[in-house]
Amino acid sequence: MHPWINMRLLAISDLHLAHATNREALDALPAYPQDWLIVAGDVAEKPETVAGALAALAARFARVIWVPGNHELWTSAPEGGRPALAGDTKYHALVEIARSAGIDTPEDPWPVWEGAGGPCLIAPLFLLYDYSFRPPGLAREDVVAWAREGRAVCADEIRLDPAPYASREEWCAARVSLSGGWLEARPHGLPTILVNHYPLRADLIHIPRIPRFTPWCGTRATHDWHRRFDARVAISGHLHVRRSDIRDGTRFEEVSLGYPKQWQPRRGIAPYLRQILP
Repeated sequence: MHPWINMRLLAISDLHLAHATNREALDALPAYPQDWLIVAGDVAEKPETVAGALAALAARFARVIWVPGNHELWTSAPEGGRPALAGDTKYHALVEIARSAGIDTPEDPWPVWEGAGGPCLIAPLFLLYDYSFRPPGLAREDVVAWAREGRAVCADEIRLDPAPYASREEWCAARVSLSGGWLEARPHGLPTILVNHYPLRADLIHIPRIPRFTPWCGTRATHDWHRRFDARVAISGHLHVRRSDIRDGTRFEEVSLGYPKQWQPRRGIAPYLRQILP
């Protein structure tokens, strides 16, 4: 039997392991030794928690692909005489944590899925956001106040340091340019599975309880990436609203678990693993 025949490509995001309920559910997750898992960000805030979780997932799955969310990038408090980790320095520290567990990151050669529905290049992306998901005519300098008027706030404004970049927008622009170049250079004709913590398009955002949270949800620079880079599937999290959408024939999957009140812990995590392929 071909080794790929029974393999599945699964995805989840927003495990938010600062919550004991979520940690207990991860501990109870069974093994899937034939399947690959995509983890689309927001595992936890503390590097040591991220390290433990990624090691646990690597032991349960044949292969794991990870991208960071905003929570992983929050500045870490100094511990045991170690300096605080922030900005791009923290991102690269997380990359090394993932690599030490044998997990693929945005900085590594991207894997090709050869199972059913393939071949597809799995492209783990770290793109951030640039506040461009805002109403036409609203100036950037007014966007945080506009969101606050709608009872939407984001802790990133305090906890997500963009250093050494001057702003989160500059960091986002650098990542979009870098990642776009990598995608352009992929083998000719190879379709993709795009993985990013944030949705790639503004029209995929469905958060009726906090509709003005959109400025922290992505960048308009990726609006056409599903067409430009021949994506069969685009995977994201961040919104904590699980759903599937179709745009221009591409399937978009929001694969969040979320905070304990946003899922049913008695069911465990397994039912929330979204099957991407086949």
